[in-house]
Amino acid sequence: MTKRWALAALSLTILLPSLGTSVASVAAPALAQVFNATFAEVQWVVLGYLIAITALTVVAGYLGDTTGRGRLFLVGIALFTALSAACAAAPTLWLLVAARVGQGAGAAIMMALSMAFVSEAVPRERIGTAMGLLGTVSAVGTALGPPLGGLLIATLSWRSIFLVSTALGVVAYVLARRHLPDSPRAPRTKLTTAVLRDRKLVANLAISSIATTVLMSTLVVGPFYLSGALGLDAALIGIVLAAGPVVAALSGLPAGRVVDALGTHRTTVLGLGGMAVGCVAMAALPASLGIPGYLGPIMLITASFAQFQAANSTAVMTTAPATSRGAVSGMLALSRQIGLILGTSAMGAVFTLAAGTSAITTAAPTTIATALHLTFATAAVLIAVAAGIAHLRQVWARRPAPRPEVVVAQ
Repeated sequence: MTKRWALAALSLTILLPSLGTSVASVAAPALAQVFNATFAEVQWVVLGYLIAITALTVVAGYLGDTTGRGRLFLVGIALFTALSAACAAAPTLWLLVAARVGQGAGAAIMMALSMAFVSEAVPRERIGTAMGLLGTVSAVGTALGPPLGGLLIATLSWRSIFLVSTALGVVAYVLARRHLPDSPRAPRTKLTTAVLRDRKLVANLAISSIATTVLMSTLVVGPFYLSGALGLDAALIGIVLAAGPVVAALSGLPAGRVVDALGTHRTTVLGLGGMAVGCVAMAALPASLGIPGYLGPIMLITASFAQFQAANSTAVMTTAPATSRGAVSGMLALSRQIGLILGTSAMGAVFTLAAGTSAITTAAPTTIATALHLTFATAAVLIAVAAGIAHLRQVWARRPAPRPEVVVAQ
């Protein structure tokens, strides 16, 4: 029973950061109206949060290893909860942005350390299932944000979205304090040197970034294709785009069980193979099959990513030394953040260049269709590169990893 409550605590600490990103984006129009602010100013409510997470995840993981993961984890949950309440009470936009940066710092600690606890809270033979569960919860948080935020803003106010995070944060703190173990302080390590020498870890992080880049490109490119090429209205676009998060939520737990049954390498190859097929199908089918031609590949890409993510997370965390699990977990979270950024910027640039114009909203349907084709052809190439790295990782896995250099604190 204790292990179940421990997983419940970890699930909440995965849910809250992803919910914090998606639910706040829905509030942008309301915030612009309430604070009489521009779109660019309101965007800092989301950007400040994401920048804090990206900047602090690895640092938080390293500090968890050297100061005790349990204590820092509780600090992160408390910080996230307190700053969520501060967001709800913010009297001005820029105080809200400042509170969101602090909330992001707490989210960074939770994201960096949550997976580090899996190896301690779950038997080794069930780590894949646990990783799949956490992947499901993260997808649920992303998918739940827009409808929950819209409902709360429409019936109460924008402040209520942060009060929900406050309440859930209190529950997460109580569960974590009662059911998660603390960990002893580890010796200080030269983290960068150790990582650069561990080629298997570098390979896993690189594959994670590439796969997340491809997944994010579906969210960036999809709305433009559905509106500009297929002529769908906003309501129908929202329904079609919801297919991806729903599939991710349904796929996570079964994906974890497949990892436990088949092992991490074979499941990684299976996930990357499915993503590659999905990218090729996305490049070829929508132009002739319309919405079904779009939905089928998206669902395959998303389900395959869930399979890959469960396998890759398990491979990273089961091979991480006990003394550096926090730092490694932080680097894994950072690799995904990098993928989200690259998927938004780099793959968005590919789509724009393929269309031959930055004015995508006024481009011809055939132009947008061509841009989609070339974007996902590029995505298929990226997945092929990831598969090549996965092969090298398997070769390196047969060789002993170098021992990290330890520096005794003076």
